[in-house]
Amino acid sequence: MLPRSFYGRPTLVVAAELLGKVLVHRTRAGVAAGMIVEAEAYIGEDDPACHAAPGPTRRNAPLYGPPGVAYVYLNYGIHYLANAVTEAEGRPAAVLIRALAPLEGVPLMKRRRRLNDTLPSDGHLCRGPGNLTRALGITLAQNRLDLASSALAIEDRGLDVGDVRWGPRIGIRVGADRPWRCWMAGHPSVSGTLR
Repeated sequence: MLPRSFYGRPTLVVAAELLGKVLVHRTRAGVAAGMIVEAEAYIGEDDPACHAAPGPTRRNAPLYGPPGVAYVYLNYGIHYLANAVTEAEGRPAAVLIRALAPLEGVPLMKRRRRLNDTLPSDGHLCRGPGNLTRALGITLAQNRLDLASSALAIEDRGLDVGDVRWGPRIGIRVGADRPWRCWMAGHPSVSGTLR
């Protein structure tokens, strides 16, 4: 598992270095894991798209806590989104994990997403932040878990990243002009239209 010190650095550095790492969720139903191929940074109270923009609240409290903790929230009442808290405690920032390339537990992922063979490939199972949390069984129960020591963790398995691209964040209404989204160029599991 990645040490806490990995996360306690500038968010854009962490976002880029999360590419190629593996998000793993160990549950009673089994293990599901995927390589992170796309991530998006949210930094501070002056970032209008960051949940810290209104200042500290009960919901965004994990953002102000120690780095290396999961910040999971329900988006638009539909999808759970998973983030890794970054930077020093008291400096609210996180990296949203936007897409994974499935590595372990593909049958379990398909059951959780209620899919059989309706996707073009298994690479689409975790394409998009809401799809990946459903496939990995991540809910509000995983909010505040320690990514360095819990059942929800991020590991370095030495996987090749290749060419990394940066561009505007997507799926948000404000702050979309900031080029804080990074992805593995050409990877089929990357979400959105700017692949």
